[in-house]
Amino acid sequence: MPLPLRGHHLLCLLTYQGEGYNQEFILNFNKIAQDLNVKPEVEIVSGPDAICAGLVGDEGCGQGHCTGASVTRRDDMALKQISACLGQRLDVGARLSLTPTVIERLRQAFAAGEIREVCAGCEWSDLCSAVAAKGFAGVHLGC
Repeated sequence: MPLPLRGHHLLCLLTYQGEGYNQEFILNFNKIAQDLNVKPEVEIVSGPDAICAGLVGDEGCGQGHCTGASVTRRDDMALKQISACLGQRLDVGARLSLTPTVIERLRQAFAAGEIREVCAGCEWSDLCSAVAAKGFAGVHLGC
C-alpha cells in the first residue's frame, strides 16, 4: 500500500535530515523516510498525511495547522510545480514512485529554485536551503 503524502511534503522529504517540531514528529518522519527507501510508493492525499501523524495533538501544530487554508494552498502550489518538473500531472489520488531518478530530478529543481515558491514563509526554508547548497548531504531519503 502506498504511503499517504500531501503535496508539499514531497518537497520536505528532499531535505529531511532528522530535525522537526518535536521528538514524536522526528521519530515518525525517520520511519517514513526509512520505509520509502525500501518501498518508494506514495499516494497524494488532501489534508493530514503520514508525516502529519507526528504532530496531531501537539498544541499549535496539530489538526488545525494541518487542515488550515495556507497549508492547503501550499499543497496545491507544490503539486503544480512538481507536476511541471516531472512532466506528469499530480493531483489528489495520484500515485508516484520516488525512485532515485525522480528524487534526483526533484532535488535538482529544488536546488535551482524551480520548485521552491511554496517554501516562502516556511520556518524550515533556511535549513532546507542550506541542505540543498551542501548537495543534500546527510538526508534520510534516497540513502
